[in-house]
Amino acid sequence: MNVLIVHAHPEPKSFTSAMRDQAVTTLEKQGHAVQVSDLYAMNWNPIASAEDFNNCENPDYLVYALEQRQAVKNKSLASDIQQELDKLLWADLLILNFPIYWFSVPAILKGWLDRVLVSGVCYGGKRFYDQGGLRGKKVLVSLTLGGREHMFGEDAIHGPLEDMLRPLLRGTLAYTGMEVLPPFIAWHVPYISQDARESFLNDFAQRLDNIDQDQALVFPRLDQFDERLYPLQPAVQTNNG
Repeated sequence: MNVLIVHAHPEPKSFTSAMRDQAVTTLEKQGHAVQVSDLYAMNWNPIASAEDFNNCENPDYLVYALEQRQAVKNKSLASDIQQELDKLLWADLLILNFPIYWFSVPAILKGWLDRVLVSGVCYGGKRFYDQGGLRGKKVLVSLTLGGREHMFGEDAIHGPLEDMLRPLLRGTLAYTGMEVLPPFIAWHVPYISQDARESFLNDFAQRLDNIDQDQALVFPRLDQFDERLYPLQPAVQTNNG
């Protein structure tokens, strides 16, 4: 299996970085091919702009998604985007590894998603959800946060973590066609003991050892909707007795 780890943390000695290293060690030990995009180390540019295209179809008015499609056809994507897109298309499994910032992903990772999930390749038209351009690939979100587990839930102070992750899991990863695996979460990491950190790393390694057994989260399929994307009505039940 080919694995791409996209890592977004500014501190190489952080626990999030230790999770990245654990993933590399565990997956390579299993015989998988692993590439890592360490966004801070790469000084990744997170800003989507006209500079992402060697030649703009419309230099007077930027419609970013349309320019992406033309750049794919003309092979004129900026080199940093093309390199990351090539890695993504190579991968069977994508791992996004990051700390939660303000109920979301770090800006540098958001910029990777904005620039690398290219229209015309990863999505476009009705190529989304189970028909998305990245269908057949799996994705695992591995994240760290400062909150305790009891702070997240239906009646908890922050609400369900699933609500916080919905724009990422559904609106981005499932939308582009990937099979989204349940996230791996390391809770309260800035404040826990070294033993607790080691326990999380061991749990992460075990999760990766058994990644093929993970059941993907359930998201919409296009065959549940009509041509206008209205939901199909369930068949009317009749009683012929």
